[in-house]
Amino acid sequence: MPASITIAIDGPAGAGKGTLARRLADYYHLALLDTGLTYRAVAHMLIEKGWPLDDVAHAIEAAKLVDLGHLDRKVLSAHAVGEAASKVAVIPEVRKILVDKQRAFAKAPQGAVLDGRDIGTVVCPDADVKLYVTASAEVRAQRRLAEIEANGGSADFTGILADIVRRDERDTGRADSPLRPADDAHLLDTSEMDIEAAFSAARDIVDRALGS
Repeated sequence: MPASITIAIDGPAGAGKGTLARRLADYYHLALLDTGLTYRAVAHMLIEKGWPLDDVAHAIEAAKLVDLGHLDRKVLSAHAVGEAASKVAVIPEVRKILVDKQRAFAKAPQGAVLDGRDIGTVVCPDADVKLYVTASAEVRAQRRLAEIEANGGSADFTGILADIVRRDERDTGRADSPLRPADDAHLLDTSEMDIEAAFSAARDIVDRALGS
């Protein structure tokens, strides 16, 4: 294995890219960054301080304070934080600050896996391996419902599906760094795959890149 390798993983919410990123990082002993958490961290800070989500000056201040080494997934995974993050993420100045931090993280000596919406296209366009992980909106909604129910909660499939479709439209339609596969990304549709099959397919792609 080379001294360092960067793996960029992009895709819509619920496609399985986060789980895949964690599995690949563990398997290849690489640093891991869920870049979505960086935007959630900014949103969480704004919420905690009572600052408006559209207050650009305070959002910039929060972005500068985010420490990529201390991102609390449990706290930042709250639905309200995610909704707020999607509003913060459209602020160009915030994106610039966080992208700079993400690029610095990608230079970890042992290599890194980064997952998000614009890793292969914007953050790490020269990544050694680029994966675009996707699945149908219906499958992603069903997975989200199963996850909620497994944690003792309840939700409406129709509402979850509508939320996913809205989020997809927001992510793909934004002017700054829209969600799209990089031209040289490997497409991985997990609609009919469990995590083991997806991990095996992703590992084959990475191993081929390492071999070349």
